[in-house]
Amino acid sequence: MDVTTCLKSLLLAIQQYRDSRTAQHLSGLKCEQLLSSAQVLPSECVSGLVELAGNPSTSPTLTSSIISLLSQLACDDQSREILHSSYNLTSTLAAVIHCHSNTPGEALCLQVLQKLTYNTRIFQSASCIHELITFLMTNIQSQNEDVVMSCLGLLANLCRDNISVQIYIKSLDNVKQFYRTLINFLAHNSLTVVVFTLSILASLSLNEKVGEKLFDAKNIHQTFQLVFNIIVNGDGTLTRKYSVDLLVDLLKNPKIADYLTRYPHFSACVSQVLGLLHSKDPDPAAKVLELLLAMCSVSGLRSLLCEVVFKPAGPKLRAAGRDGGRKAQCGLALVQWLSSPVEGGESCSLQVLQLLSELLEVSMPDSTLSFVEMLLPTLLGLLKGLNLSQGDAHLRKHCLRISYVTSLLLNILLVTLPPLCVCGFSQVCAEALLKTLELMSKLRQHVKDMETSFYRMLQDQRIVTPLSLALTSHHRDSVQTGLSLLFEATPLPDFPSFVLGESIAANNAYRQREAELSVKRVAVQEVPPLRTNTSTLDSSSVHSKSVHSLVEKIQTGLEVKDSHVSEIIDVYEQKLGAYASKESRLQDLLEAKALALSQADRLLAQYRFQRAQAEAEARKLGGLLKDAERRREELKVELSGQVLEVERSRADMEELLQHNSRLQRDSEEHQALKGAYNTLLNRFNETERLLKEVQAAHVSLTKQTDTLKKNHEALQLQQNKCHFALFLSGLRAELRAEEEKVKEKEQERRDLEETVDVLRKELNKTEQARKDASIKASSLELQKSQLETKLKQKEDELNKHSAMIAMIHSLSSGKMKSDVNLSL
Repeated sequence: MDVTTCLKSLLLAIQQYRDSRTAQHLSGLKCEQLLSSAQVLPSECVSGLVELAGNPSTSPTLTSSIISLLSQLACDDQSREILHSSYNLTSTLAAVIHCHSNTPGEALCLQVLQKLTYNTRIFQSASCIHELITFLMTNIQSQNEDVVMSCLGLLANLCRDNISVQIYIKSLDNVKQFYRTLINFLAHNSLTVVVFTLSILASLSLNEKVGEKLFDAKNIHQTFQLVFNIIVNGDGTLTRKYSVDLLVDLLKNPKIADYLTRYPHFSACVSQVLGLLHSKDPDPAAKVLELLLAMCSVSGLRSLLCEVVFKPAGPKLRAAGRDGGRKAQCGLALVQWLSSPVEGGESCSLQVLQLLSELLEVSMPDSTLSFVEMLLPTLLGLLKGLNLSQGDAHLRKHCLRISYVTSLLLNILLVTLPPLCVCGFSQVCAEALLKTLELMSKLRQHVKDMETSFYRMLQDQRIVTPLSLALTSHHRDSVQTGLSLLFEATPLPDFPSFVLGESIAANNAYRQREAELSVKRVAVQEVPPLRTNTSTLDSSSVHSKSVHSLVEKIQTGLEVKDSHVSEIIDVYEQKLGAYASKESRLQDLLEAKALALSQADRLLAQYRFQRAQAEAEARKLGGLLKDAERRREELKVELSGQVLEVERSRADMEELLQHNSRLQRDSEEHQALKGAYNTLLNRFNETERLLKEVQAAHVSLTKQTDTLKKNHEALQLQQNKCHFALFLSGLRAELRAEEEKVKEKEQERRDLEETVDVLRKELNKTEQARKDASIKASSLELQKSQLETKLKQKEDELNKHSAMIAMIHSLSSGKMKSDVNLSL
């Protein structure tokens, strides 16, 4: 599947998931070249993936699949930078960890975050970074073996060269306990964990009391040995990278840098580290070169590095080193990386040029000359190979390489003046520089900032030697190039024209003397050579008078007796003549040497003058640098205080914003409650008016009820009186009847006293009548109880009627009155 089809399938799968929340087509896709194109389709795909990963409602399984896909995309530095800066993937993954912790994809998410944050500045004010730091510290302190290595590596990335994150961690309450946990990790059996821990401690506590105790003179040598062993013998590239970064960070501390200059095994360790450059892998080579460049920034280590780089390895080191048996110089590996065809080796080539420029900047001992002679053809080859048809990227790389090569060649020319100013060695350097300047002159209208660099180099004091050699050269092309550059440089304000004139005059005088000596040398070569040793020639500085006196002695002391003696004298005369010619030649050579020495003295005086000016300027710059460093420290302290103040202000601002939002919500609620209150107030007024009306009706009804009660009581009394009156009237009637009967009986008794039998009979009858009266009295009592029951029922009915009257009165007072009257 090609890239376009893969991208379209991925975008379709993302859209299907957004619509139907199904991820059946998403997890199986592979788009390793997703970020290789600058078109819209890859951007939409990556944006969709990041959006899905950051959505809290996305399932953890799908989130893990998306993170796995994004991990494949973050395969190089450029892709990681794009994912971090353009798509904000770091904050998204931090939010994923915050929302989906303790899930199967947590470890993978931490690994991708460690990739993204390596050598990347992360602001602690970014989204979910505080939560991420808290999560990392919690897992580190809990010593969760599943994720502790990834947590340590990620926290090391966040803390490195990041003052805001360091201040935030130091401001936490449990920072001391965290330090103790990190110190315990130094005894871990994994070297990677130890390196991560040392990196975190160096970032957080290097300039504090904890760091001073941890990296003091007693422990620092063990730390150096551990770091060098990991760099040389480390199993993986990851551990080696973090070890190099740790040592680079430690070298930024002047005290630790001074400890390293006095480290007894420094040369042996650096030789072993340089052995890694013989491999063809650009990643470890780049880290080694980064470490060497950091060492060059320490003045005490630069000379030690020169001794190691430009000398063959010793026998002990060859026996102990990884590439034992190699007799080539360590510098040979540097030269090989300059012209290496390995993919990705361009950055290593530039690092090598920068390293050599640093090493050859101060001085060049005699042992380094052979290395420089080997280096020059490679440098000349780097200046070639420009092909404008390959595009802007190739042109940019070539121009960057030219700038590094030019700087290196200028340093070589500077340190070889004046003893080698006209030798073939400097002639090659001058030719390379002229070609570089000619190329820069042609490219200055097409490359950004090239014109500025070109004119800055023309005003450099070091350009005098190659320009003077070109103007006095026998080659027409060199003279034409020199003249064109001189035409460009003459109007410049800081062009060293006086020094150029002196250099041209010295070169011309030397060439003239060399021509005169060459003529005499040809005349001397026509004389037959003498059979004598070189010590005789070297000691033949006798004056011409001694030669003539020797000839006179031979002529007077010897008698010419035969032709053989005369022939011998002729031979000696020829030899003495040759001696005389040799003497004159040596005298000419001495004069030429004296002239050259005078020129050299003049150049030395100029050099000393320039050096004195440079030293005075360097001292001045040193003082300014110290002032700037002191000011920087003061500003650093002030900045840290201001950063804390800004953090506090930001926290206060966030609290104020939250308080403002709460007040806004309260205001809205108040407005709503105010409207409801007004509604309720209107209803309350209406209800109060109705209540007053009802109360007035209630008062009237209460009065009516009282009246009814009084009427009811009067009626009840009347009813009771009526009942008792009836009852009494009945009893009275019966009593009268009985009295009448008694009277009748008494009359009858009086009438019938006479007869006892009649009275007894009458008495029995009376007795019987009395019984009947008793029965009638009990029946009357029963009727009374029945009447009371009926009266009670009437009272209940009256109460019910009163309640109904009250209810009806609450509905309508007028109707109530009529109903009450009707009830009454």
